[in-house]
Amino acid sequence: MTGPEIMAVVGFFVMLAGAGWRVWTRVEAKVKVAEDKADKNTADLAAYKLHAAETFATKTSQAEQTAQLLRAIEGVGSRIDGVHERLDRLYENSPQRRTTTRG
Repeated sequence: MTGPEIMAVVGFFVMLAGAGWRVWTRVEAKVKVAEDKADKNTADLAAYKLHAAETFATKTSQAEQTAQLLRAIEGVGSRIDGVHERLDRLYENSPQRRTTTRG
């Protein structure tokens, strides 16, 4: 091989290595952007989990609320039963009306 041929082959491989290096740097930059987005999403998810834990109801508080509602419903039921008994007593003790006929 002559000098110009060797220089052409070396130049070709240098150009090929440069192109490969350029592609690699672009891929690495996109991976860096993706990692940054993943880190941001992880931080956002952690913040949301903290917010949800502080804001939303726990199982214990839901059980307490359910117990309070059931007690309130029982109270309403007993009042309705009392009204029923009062109405029964009212109709049992009511004086019978006498009807008179004119004529």
